[in-house]
Amino acid sequence: MDLAKYGPWALIVGGSEGAGAAFARKLASDGFKLVLTARKTGPLEDLAAELRGQGAEVRTLSADLKQLDVLDQVRKITDDIEVGLLVFHAGANDTRGNFVELPREVTQGVIQITVVGQSDFARHYGGLMCQRRRGGMILCGSLSSYMGAASLAAYTAAKAYSRIFSEALWSECGAFGVDVLHLNVGFTGTPAMARLGMDISQAQSPDDLAQEGLDNIANGPVWIAGGEANWERARQRSVIDNRREAIEKFATPPRDVMEEKE
Repeated sequence: MDLAKYGPWALIVGGSEGAGAAFARKLASDGFKLVLTARKTGPLEDLAAELRGQGAEVRTLSADLKQLDVLDQVRKITDDIEVGLLVFHAGANDTRGNFVELPREVTQGVIQITVVGQSDFARHYGGLMCQRRRGGMILCGSLSSYMGAASLAAYTAAKAYSRIFSEALWSECGAFGVDVLHLNVGFTGTPAMARLGMDISQAQSPDDLAQEGLDNIANGPVWIAGGEANWERARQRSVIDNRREAIEKFATPPRDVMEEKE
């Protein structure tokens, strides 16, 4: 990564484990100073200690992205530094069910993190980057953003917002020398997926995902990670004719069906 263009500080939202941690390790090796924020204090501080042991300067904040004032909390440890790279990797889904049956706080939390949170962070840090005429943002989404799916209504809709938002932001910020990439994530072998009991043996590794994002930050507005198979899934889910048939055939299946197929 170009430290002169995207440094000296990188802010990783959702940076305690999985791909977030992979982003942190790769950026630290390139000389970036890091701000890491995530909900779980233990993994966050373990990663920070690891990186500091390798000579990196690291700031951390344990924060719940579902809270309305989370940006204000993060600003307390970033307002005195120059954040030239924002990686917004938060927004995994751990609860599935029919939208009308799930508690409002569950679906609202998904929207708060992926729609409101991502927008607020991009507005603040992207605005500063545009003023400086340099910088970059990697906003992570999901392959599921191309089609609504039963038991994932709020999640798929929020990820669709993230993708379309990133495309518009890419168009706007490019005039100011700021790169925006929507990193469209497929099935990735993260600790979160492992905790859900998923078979991650065939999943893309967090390390490979992070490398794809960093390698393609200037190739926006959208990069579909994970190879041609994921590109083809996006194509299949993007057809506009006969959406009923397309959804029945290509939508993300319920988790128990996915497990039966594996």
